[in-house]
Parts: sequence; structure tokens; C-alpha cells
Amino acid sequence: QVQLVESGGGLVQAGGSLRLSCAASGRTFMGWFRQAPGKEREFVAGISWSGGSTYYADSVKGRFTISRDNAKNTVYLQMNSLKPEDTAVYYCAAGRNTAYSGSRASNPNEYVYWGQGTQVTVSS
Repeated sequence: QVQLVESGGGLVQAGGSLRLSCAASGRTFMGWFRQAPGKEREFVAGISWSGGSTYYADSVKGRFTISRDNAKNTVYLQMNSLKPEDTAVYYCAAGRNTAYSGSRASNPNEYVYWGQGTQVTVSS
């Protein structure tokens, strides 16, 4: 069983930065999703086991960067130029395989394990 633990959330002003971390074991594709109040969970970013393939939602391209350090069993989400609309609970998730195509990476049904979530609040 894969256990996922997120950290790094908090309150930041618009234009600021945060880095989320997800401690994860297992050789799997990893993704970050987020869910704002009253909205469905949405894909943010994903990364293959090797780190050679990354995918991003259009809303975060150029601002967020996903990376991983397999030696530390940790996946990161660097979030820059944060906007109030980025406010949400952020979840990391582990997929079934080591690599996904873009369409599978953004599908929450392709992920088996989920973390408990970490709150990110961006004030205007």
C-alpha cells in the first residue's frame, strides 16, 4: 500500500510562492489535484516515475512546476505567481503505472492512492 503525506500548504499573498511536498513510496506516476469549495476536484500537474514526462493544467502552465526526488521518495509542486483562484485543498495522488499519457494523467480515476490534502489560500 502506498502512503501519501502532503505538506507545505499555507496562506500567501497574491504573487507569492509556495512549495508543496508529498512523501510517497512506490514506483508510480504521481499527480497533484486541487479542489476549491463548491467545485469538482481538478488536475493540476503530473509526473512520470522517471521524471521525464510532465503534464500541467492550462491554468497553471508557466507558474507551477512539478518535480520528484526518488531517492527521497518525494514529489514537489513549486507554485509561483499565485493567484486567489489557486486557493484550494491540494492533493497528491499515486497512479497505477510508472508513466501515463496526458489524457490519463489528468483523469482522477487513474489514481489509486490519495493523500489527505493540504490547504493553500491565496489572498488578494
